[in-house]
Amino acid sequence: MLCPFCSHKETKVIDSRESGDGKVIRRRRECLQCQKRFSTYEQLELLNFTVIKKNGNKEEYKREKLESGIRKALEKRPIEDKKIEESVDEIEYNLHLKGNCEILSKDIGKLVLDKLRELDDVAYLRFASVYKGFGSADSFKKEAEKLMTT
Repeated sequence: MLCPFCSHKETKVIDSRESGDGKVIRRRRECLQCQKRFSTYEQLELLNFTVIKKNGNKEEYKREKLESGIRKALEKRPIEDKKIEESVDEIEYNLHLKGNCEILSKDIGKLVLDKLRELDDVAYLRFASVYKGFGSADSFKKEAEKLMTT
């Protein structure tokens, strides 16, 4: 582990803590050269699969792309970064549980919709308008009405 301050190669772990769900480990470290402290986060990388797009094209799964879509839907909404990270973690965990090497983009979209419904109604509608391809204000209105009744 390189020190982010002086790039020295040797650090020591001062403290380790698991997150409540046991999916992430936070390690407090100290550089053996400059004695500055910093934190690192370890997370098991479970995902190594291919996403099959609507048009049949295949591409490698990228966490950044999933997170970016969620952040766009939540833009200017009162949701903390930590909650977004946790949501991405949960979606990835659910993808892993499916046990497939290939997953349809629409399945990822459904998981994102479910998570956004829990987090924020406005973000849910933003994402749904793109994911479901609303063609009119009427279809948007119907989705908003469904959201209000559940």
